[in-house]
Amino acid sequence: MHESDIVHAPRPWVNVAAFCQTSIREHGSGNLSVIKVNDGMTLVGVTKEMQPTPVQLTMVLILKAGDMQGQYSVKVRCVSPTGTETTGPDIPHFFEGGTRGIQTVLPIGMIATEPGDYWFDVLLEDEILTRVPLRVLYQQVPIPPGMAGQIGPGM
Repeated sequence: MHESDIVHAPRPWVNVAAFCQTSIREHGSGNLSVIKVNDGMTLVGVTKEMQPTPVQLTMVLILKAGDMQGQYSVKVRCVSPTGTETTGPDIPHFFEGGTRGIQTVLPIGMIATEPGDYWFDVLLEDEILTRVPLRVLYQQVPIPPGMAGQIGPGM
């Protein structure tokens, strides 16, 4: 069997897959503005080792249907620097074909447990469509004088 003999299922074209600070959808036209695209963050703490830290992210995903028509499931899977995987819920999207597509803004909550590169896999029907990296850096900051007795365990 040759590569040319394999029939591949249609897949959408990835127009945008990125983390941003915020996005704005224009009322009326539906145009989407993506504000302050970023691919990393620095978390600070008073301990030598990074403690688990809740992080709220915004991912913008714009896909063009191409040959795809019908309803398909999209979800995001986070893979930590040490390989721990966490997968979000299925989000159904309807693809009309051609240059039509979807624009979606996904709020993503995660617990950063370690510094390093986190990979966010965008899955279409459980197959990786694309990956978006997020670098998490950790910086220990000194405890201000007089505050040592006020900081509880795990802080």
